[in-house]
Amino acid sequence: MIQRIQTLYLILVLGISSGLIFVFNLWKTKDGLVVFAMDNSISLGLFLGSAILAIISIFMFKNRKLQFVLGRLNIILNFFLLGFFVYLSLNLSGETIVSEKGIGMFLPIISIVLLVLANKAIKKDEDLVKSVDRLR
Repeated sequence: MIQRIQTLYLILVLGISSGLIFVFNLWKTKDGLVVFAMDNSISLGLFLGSAILAIISIFMFKNRKLQFVLGRLNIILNFFLLGFFVYLSLNLSGETIVSEKGIGMFLPIISIVLLVLANKAIKKDEDLVKSVDRLR
């Protein structure tokens, strides 16, 4: 399980979605208040949902098709989270909430890249197993 590269990618996604959200801020308000993911219930729920999907996907290493589907669901969830951040930062008028964007708003992008790499490795493993089955 741990020797497969997709497991390492999924562990990194788990670390980003469950650990780094408490380290890096999402944005600063015009009053100087620093907002983390735990301060916004929607972003916290989406980040933790991504972490839960990543850990479930790690333990589904025997069922590669389900692991691939869970990876795609996680990618969709991270795109939704990224869209939520873009909505908050661009759609609000006159810097009412978001004054300065933090590095935490870019964590879903890193997660998406890692999940795409993990799905690519899962697909490669599945193709390898199919090619070996054809030889039998």
